[in-house]
Amino acid sequence: MTALITREELAQEIAAGTVTVLDALGGTYYAKAHLPGALALIEADVETEAPRLLPDRDAAIVTYCSNAACPNSQNVATKLERLGYTNIRKYRDGIQDWTEAGLPVEG
Repeated sequence: MTALITREELAQEIAAGTVTVLDALGGTYYAKAHLPGALALIEADVETEAPRLLPDRDAAIVTYCSNAACPNSQNVATKLERLGYTNIRKYRDGIQDWTEAGLPVEG
């Protein structure tokens, strides 16, 4: 199972610019709202898009989706790990938790 990251840790890493954040919802969900600086990467596109979006397989990457019940972030993380990415974490509580905490989103 992928290591978890808390909202507070993720906010600090986004502010510091030390993490690549991946929105595993994509499509209209991504267009409507996503975490600051997040890139859209859905499970179906991991194999084709990851090498272009994420050239450094050792870089810090965090996946997220809507909330703890959503499997998308884990599915994307698992595929990335299988492709050899070594520093993947998951923000399990997702954008729902982020927005409920009053943190900013882009869209």
